[in-house]
Amino acid sequence: MNDPTKTVPAAQPLATRPKLYRAAIVGAASLKGKEVAEVLSERHFPAADIRLLDDDESLGQLEAMGDEISFIQRVRAEQFEHVDFTFFASDQDSTRRSWKDARDAGSAIIDLSSVLEDVPEATVRSLWIERERGKVAPPELQPGPCVTAHPVAITLALLLLRAQKAGAIHRVVATIFEPASEHGQRGMDELHQQTVNLLSFQPLPKDVFDAQVAFNMLARYGQKSQPPLNSVEARVLRHYQKIAGPSVPQPSLFLLQAPIFHGHALAVYLEMDSAIDMEKLSQSLAGDHVVIPPPEEDSPSNVSSAGQGDIQLFLKPDPVQPNGVWLWAAADNLRISALTAVECAESMTATRPTGKIQ
Repeated sequence: MNDPTKTVPAAQPLATRPKLYRAAIVGAASLKGKEVAEVLSERHFPAADIRLLDDDESLGQLEAMGDEISFIQRVRAEQFEHVDFTFFASDQDSTRRSWKDARDAGSAIIDLSSVLEDVPEATVRSLWIERERGKVAPPELQPGPCVTAHPVAITLALLLLRAQKAGAIHRVVATIFEPASEHGQRGMDELHQQTVNLLSFQPLPKDVFDAQVAFNMLARYGQKSQPPLNSVEARVLRHYQKIAGPSVPQPSLFLLQAPIFHGHALAVYLEMDSAIDMEKLSQSLAGDHVVIPPPEEDSPSNVSSAGQGDIQLFLKPDPVQPNGVWLWAAADNLRISALTAVECAESMTATRPTGKIQ
């Protein structure tokens, strides 16, 4: 098993690096919020102050911000005054309650909850994909909410944009294995408790999934679970269509809830218009954000990808179809979401009219 040590992606050079901004993380105690804080520190985001905000359950909790320790404070409208960037990393209800307060205070909005994607001025973004397509969106003086693309949509778009450089793609079918961490700490805790209770013959908690997840695979949750699994599948497709552009084929998706705590895994079948040159395809797929481990190393998995900022990939020719190939991909869902969010904020700094703390 590979050691899941983290690789720190190099921060993109910012023309405005000397400037100092104020930022806020709503949902600072959540899995995504903690990851955003870590990426901000690793990429040396030019923030003089980062406010950690969350609900009542997390008030007063200590969180590390680089070399400093900060207290989590209550989400209130006055907390957004003079804040340049607000990251919404909590659940959708929390984002709905407070995003307008941040907007009205003049803050740029980065939404990791995807609840704002229907706001007319919102855009779904992934800088990885924009750079791959050579179409990085120009800075806006008054940008609408930036909704971070779903990590699976980013993974699929990046792989398919590169795969088509090796030949025309006839068909794409993808099976996605969803981790419990997509439901936050509550999802992780429920999977853990279900596992413990099953081994001790105790009743299973089902507050999050409304179904047995431990030692099980699900194509749908129980009726009381929100959001339903098919809505997540639909969100992946919507985000893929918005970021990938018209030149790549639309994949057929099947999303399964897996009994894993962390990290997405994908089995992607590509069928090309002609016989596949595996070496050419591998060379097309490898590059920034995609790593193909050598044969002597362990196969990519949700364990080996934990904490990594890259997509890990394994290729296997289909044994029946000479035009077919299987891609086995693994990626850290929280890491990719946080990197996407911070890169979106970095791309907005060019239009923030501050040269000193507001």
